[in-house]
Amino acid sequence: MVTKLLGESQADLRGLLAPWYQSDLVAAQRASLIISRVRMVAAFFAILTPLWILLDIVFFPAETWTKLAAARAISSVAFGGLAFAYRKSDRIQDAYVSIAVLFSIPTGFFIFSHWLFGDMTGDVHGLASSLVAGYAFLPFIMAAGLSVFPLTALEGFVFAGPAIMVEILAGLYGSGVVDPDSHFGLLWLLSLIAAVAVLSGMSQLHYLIEIIIKSSHDQLTNAFNRAAGEELLEKYFLLSQRNKTPLTLFFFDLDKFKSVNDEFGHEAGDDVLRGAADRVMNSVRKVDLFIRWGGEEFIVVAPYTTGDHSASILERIAKTGLGMRPDGNPVTASMGRAEILADAPETLAEFVELADQRMYRAKQTGRNRLCFGDREEDMVVDVFG
Repeated sequence: MVTKLLGESQADLRGLLAPWYQSDLVAAQRASLIISRVRMVAAFFAILTPLWILLDIVFFPAETWTKLAAARAISSVAFGGLAFAYRKSDRIQDAYVSIAVLFSIPTGFFIFSHWLFGDMTGDVHGLASSLVAGYAFLPFIMAAGLSVFPLTALEGFVFAGPAIMVEILAGLYGSGVVDPDSHFGLLWLLSLIAAVAVLSGMSQLHYLIEIIIKSSHDQLTNAFNRAAGEELLEKYFLLSQRNKTPLTLFFFDLDKFKSVNDEFGHEAGDDVLRGAADRVMNSVRKVDLFIRWGGEEFIVVAPYTTGDHSASILERIAKTGLGMRPDGNPVTASMGRAEILADAPETLAEFVELADQRMYRAKQTGRNRLCFGDREEDMVVDVFG
């Protein structure tokens, strides 16, 4: 049903419901977009909020507008500070904090204005009464503002919660502006606006995920392309270095692939590449990265995995195989393995180069084997039978 509504999709649609179904790449790109929009909205309100003081001066007595002006000044400074925060972050945790701060500022202002106008029933008339009523609709602006951000359903309803809660409290304790009997209708309207805003955010998120998948994956094999793969690999590498956790990299090259193109044509070569990639992706874990490095070269990145434990990954790949060539012979590959703890590379380039060199050694010594060290015995032969 969801697929019919959204059309053809390459994404895991559960990622529209909750964030833990999304890849690290989607989370990073989404966090950057959310933070940039938070900063933009915060900058806008940092300018707009104090300008409203002029209307407060015209329509409210000095005792009221001075308090409102102070609250507006504090809010404007808070918005301004948020506009300059998290400028280079792509962490989803920072995105959550930025949205929470963005919505906490008007929430605090609403509570203050609600208290300030609580005893003014019957004391304001005409345009002043309309202006006071405008303050009562701040939760609606907050709820509608959720539509600006690419959020999951769960995130959207969590961030809509404060707006709905303050409206409930306003109804329970009376606002001095809106008839208490009208609050149920307002609460119902606010809930509808929040639901529409959440749907809008989910629509943005779906579009964003589809763009990320198409721009980050190789169209032929559906593996990560090199640009996106290097970005993710760098994060894995830095995290492993910082936390001293295992990280294993397999660099492999399909054996005698050029002969497939030369003898059977490029379409047959594409079929071999596609079939080999499908089998590898079905063999590795969800946490592993599978990257098309270029041509018939691929990389598998296995986090939290040492050489001993990586043997199980190799066994699964070998058991599944890499498919068949057009001449009926099995597709094989020469592989090199590097480990961040055992090999202690200083840079990511050195890490990849080490695995690449070992792959060439495996190819030069007979193909269809894995090289995992610099000694003669550091070799597994006939990996694919």
